[in-house]
Amino acid sequence: MNREEAFEFLDRTARGIAEMFGSTCETLVHDMGDPSHPILSIYNGHVSGRTVGSTLDILGTARELDQDALVTDFVNLYATTPSGQQIKSSTFHLIGEDYNLALGINFDYSSLVYANRILVDLMSAEADLQSAMWHGGGDKQLESLFEECLAAVGKPVAALNKRDRMKIIALLDQKNAFSFRKSVPFAAKRLQVSRYTVYKYLGELAEAAGGAEGEETE
Repeated sequence: MNREEAFEFLDRTARGIAEMFGSTCETLVHDMGDPSHPILSIYNGHVSGRTVGSTLDILGTARELDQDALVTDFVNLYATTPSGQQIKSSTFHLIGEDYNLALGINFDYSSLVYANRILVDLMSAEADLQSAMWHGGGDKQLESLFEECLAAVGKPVAALNKRDRMKIIALLDQKNAFSFRKSVPFAAKRLQVSRYTVYKYLGELAEAAGGAEGEETE
């Protein structure tokens, strides 16, 4: 395969992937034989605002790549564009005697993040019927459940990091603590974070659980 054939193959692949995954999926072919990695072809370039000939990367910088990066595949990495879009990015090289080309795939999943936040809000409730009927008992049960989960982590609240807080949220969720009235404000106050952060943790846990279920069914 010569350089022209290699480019034609990568360009067809880039065009096909862009058409298959839609307008939020940017695909492009780089000339990696040049440390400035100029773009030879690009589809859905509105994702990053780049065009053919650009030497900017998905991060909006024009830095030259080192020798390792010029020949290394990068798969499913996170990036943020200068305009704030959240991107999953992969780069695959095709190297021959007189060429070094690469296929780049950048998927903008920003809208999915916003959708997930909306879904978390839609699925949240102030209380279940049982806790609403027995107002006094709910707070005591929440307090008891929280202390159990905190003991399982084995650290005081002031020493908790994000992973610890997410573990507590996961344990509370397993114990159906979030079915109680005002459980989210309670958890936020005890963990010394905002209500939004509690919803965000619940969303991340739900996303992780959904991914695990998908892997099991494959």
